Parts: sequence; structure tokens; C-alpha cells
Amino acid sequence: MEELKMFIDGQFVENTSGKWIDVLNPATEEVTSKMPDGGVEYATRAIEAAEAAQVSWEKLPAVERGSYLIKIAAGIRKREKELTDIIVREGGKTQALANVEVLFTADYLEYMAGWARRYEGEIIQSDRPNESIFLFKKAIGVTTGILPWNFPFFLIARKAAPALVTGNTIVVKPSQITPQNAYVFAQIVEEVGLPKGVFNLVMGRGSVIGKELSSNPKVGMVSLTGSVGAGIETMKAAAENVIKVSLELGGKAPAIVMGDANLDLAVKSIVASRVINTGQVCNCAERVYVHADVKTAFVEKLKEAMSQVKFDDPSQVQDLDMGPLVSADALQSVQEKVKRAVEQGCSLVYGGKRKGSKGYFFEPTILDNATQDMEIVRDETFGPVLPIVEFTDVEDAIKWANDCEYGLTSSVYTQNLDMAFKLVRSLKFGETYINRENFEAMQGFHAGWRKSGIGGADGKHGLEEYLHTHVVYLETQI
Repeated sequence: MEELKMFIDGQFVENTSGKWIDVLNPATEEVTSKMPDGGVEYATRAIEAAEAAQVSWEKLPAVERGSYLIKIAAGIRKREKELTDIIVREGGKTQALANVEVLFTADYLEYMAGWARRYEGEIIQSDRPNESIFLFKKAIGVTTGILPWNFPFFLIARKAAPALVTGNTIVVKPSQITPQNAYVFAQIVEEVGLPKGVFNLVMGRGSVIGKELSSNPKVGMVSLTGSVGAGIETMKAAAENVIKVSLELGGKAPAIVMGDANLDLAVKSIVASRVINTGQVCNCAERVYVHADVKTAFVEKLKEAMSQVKFDDPSQVQDLDMGPLVSADALQSVQEKVKRAVEQGCSLVYGGKRKGSKGYFFEPTILDNATQDMEIVRDETFGPVLPIVEFTDVEDAIKWANDCEYGLTSSVYTQNLDMAFKLVRSLKFGETYINRENFEAMQGFHAGWRKSGIGGADGKHGLEEYLHTHVVYLETQI
């Protein structure tokens, strides 16, 4: 069993505390590795190392900074199989999805490296005859990244790549559920010779390490992907020193299926968006509003599609659609939510039970006759459970879709272009997918409204999250 190490100031650090956190395989409930249960002192050391490295790192030409991202991407590709296996073992992700995550992470690093020559400032027209106004884009300084367990490897790149290419340094804390993939990322960082202190990895509990990464006065920006509760605590901690905060939090993505929708396409896309990573994705389709004219046909097709979903231990079986839920707590939460939904009046169309007694497996589940006031429609489930609400008036569908504390993603299924754009204009979400599954592009901008977060990631706008503006007024005498 491997004992993981933190990576601070260019070297791996022994765990002197003697405290460890077991990392479990959710398909077998077996311990696969041990993670240091680090204290605040490790986070402080990492922040100080990042601060010491930042000035010289920022002075490097951006294209040189980007070249390190390309080298890290190459190192990831060399260890593709190893990283895929780790992600499967730690998080219960299918082999196909874990492999996509590994390769997408490498692609993302290369994509962000390409911005090295492309991000730019501005020259602004002045009201004075002999004045020039320049707007420079500059690094924030030390940044920190607090990672989730559902896409643990990709989120390292989503936070580190734009930070590093723009001249910032970073301290990353992985989830205590899925830390080993981050340990391998740090090994690759060491192998490519990234200057010491530019990338640091600390491990421990969010309530301890996360608070320091959010509140230390030497930190210029903290980026967290996690629950609303974790986001609120991060904001509170950051407020002590007015640290910039970027948050991607929960979601309760509605899918609206109109009467003219291609039902086969809608079912295929919604199922793909619901069972990906066993429903543990914040931009997954979490609730479906179906027009009364097609509801019966839709439910029949959906039941057939859900019955074909294959799930098992992904470390043993390759051709799967989903694996287990990530933890015993996650399994219990999903079980209780389905039970309460049925008690409140939902009809159990398919699934609804745990599978087996070993591992955190739960059947793909369909709940019909849901109503807008039910918990299963309003609160994030984070599991392979799909409630269905019927509508006859599109204005009701819009109102119900928007009646939510979250605002990350949404989707629409219709063959009417006018209707598609009516819905786009009306939906209050950071993203809307039309006639396709919920999955963002690296060149887009992944950002939520309301309690789904602050700021965003990906593309040009995600890169600019890691930049300060510096306006210079230059008045000449000639």
C-alpha cells in the first residue's frame, strides 16, 4: 500500500505528523493508499514557497512558462495507463471515462499553453491631447486550488494551467477521497524540471488545509470546486484578507423536452448526462421537464435506455456505463432521497435500490410524477436518479427550471429554432445545451449563476480570472 507524499518547494515531503487518512476503492471498500493528514504548517510552507518563486516565474516570457505546460502534458501521456487505473481505483470511474479525463487533462494543458502568446492588454483612448492610457494584464501572485473528487485529475489542470501560464504560482489541495492522481501529477512536475515553488501539493482535511489556503494573507486568489457549503466557508475565510474567490459549486440542471423533440436523441443525451460518473457531475441533467404530448413515449424509451445501463466494478470490467458511488455517505444520501421522493408521491419507474452488499453501487433510477415542490426536484442529488415533471405550457417549464438555487447548466430538446432561442433567452443558467448531452468545451466558459458559483473556468475568460489589470496614464510634455 502506497503512502503518498506532499510536494513543497520542488521536493517531496515526508509526513512527520504520523497521521494518515485511508483512501478507499468505492467498488470494493478496500484501502488502496494512505494520504498524509497534514496540518496548517504544511499549507503555510507551501504558500511561502509559492510566494518566493512567483516573482522570478512571472519574469519568464509567457511562452517559456507555457512550454512547461506542454512538457507536463507529455509526461501525462507517458503515464496514461497508470493514471487511468488510479482514477478508476480511487473514484470508481469507468475505465473509458477515466481515460478521457487523463487525455483531456493533457489536451487542456496544451490548450492553455497556447494562450502564452495570445493574452493581451489594451491601449485606451484618452481625453487629453498628450496622454496615452495603457491597460496591462498582470499575474495575481500566489493562487490556491482546492479540488473535488469527481474529476480530480482534470481539475488540477483547470486551476494550475491558466494560473501558471499567466505568471502565477499555485498551491493545490486534492480531495482526501482521491489524492493519488495528484501525487503522480506532482511527480511529473518534478520530472520536467518546473522551477521549485511554482507548483505545490499539500494534503489534509478541507477544514484544516482548505481554511489556510483560503485565508492566508499571502494568497491572492483561491479557486474551489466543491459543495455550496464548502464554497460558503471558503468565502468566509477569504473575506478576512479580501482574497479573490473563484467558485464552482453545485448544480441541478434541468432538461426541457418539448413536444416536437427527437425523443431518441433526447433519451440518449439525457441518459448519458445522468449516468456519467454515476451521476456525480455538477453539470449533469438532474431533472427533466417533459411536454404532456410526448411524456408517455419518453418515459417508455427512458426506461428501456436505463435498463441497458451497465454498472459493475470498473477496475475489473471494461465495458461499463457507470461504476459505484464514491463513498458510503454518498450511497446513503441517494438511498434516502429516493425513499423520500416515493413517500412524497413519486412513482418508481425503474431502479431505486442498492446493488449488492459490497461496494457503493446504486441502480440507475427513474422517478415519474414528480412535482416542483419536491426535494428530489429542488435539491442536488449527485447520483444516477432522474425525476420527471410533466408540463403543458412552456412558460411553466421555464418558470420551474429557473425556480432553483442553482444556475450552472441546462438543456433543451426541440426541433423548432424559434423555440430553442426563446428558451435560451429565458433560462437563467451559465450554460445551455441544445439537442446534445451536458459536457462543456475547454474553449468555452464554464460558469454558474446563483449558488452555482462565482467566476468561471476555461477559454479566454477563464484565463483572465488569473489576471489583474494595471492601468497606466502616461502624459508626455511634447
